[in-house]
Amino acid sequence: MSAGTKSQANIGGGGDYVLDDQIGYKLRIANQKHLEIFAREIQDVTPTQFAVLARLLEVTEVSQNHLGRLVGTDAATTKSVVGRLMRNNFISVENSPTDRRRLMISLTDKGMAFTRRAIERAKLVSGMTTARLTPTETRKLLSLLEKL
Repeated sequence: MSAGTKSQANIGGGGDYVLDDQIGYKLRIANQKHLEIFAREIQDVTPTQFAVLARLLEVTEVSQNHLGRLVGTDAATTKSVVGRLMRNNFISVENSPTDRRRLMISLTDKGMAFTRRAIERAKLVSGMTTARLTPTETRKLLSLLEKL
């Protein structure tokens, strides 16, 4: 083969790499679809803000640091989300009675009411995201994602 000729398999230099077959690409496309549905159905908060609110409904009160770990966000993101939710009066932030350096986060009454309504919408969002899957396929997908 001459220097100016490429084999069919290497056109563009990709070799046997097919983007459409890559897990990261498929996860990103699925996440984009989910985020579009979320934004359309739950307009008052971002998915990360919703995760914080939903987790607070489960645990009632938690330190800001632990809250970040519970929703899988770094300290800077958690601080930003907490600030926005506090400004909207969805959460309250108080110093820990045992450690003044620790901030304790909990839902306000407004936040609790909003979160309960948003959870009902979030159930619909999950259903719309997985609408093309059977219930068995949805359970399997969730199980597989847990392993990653």
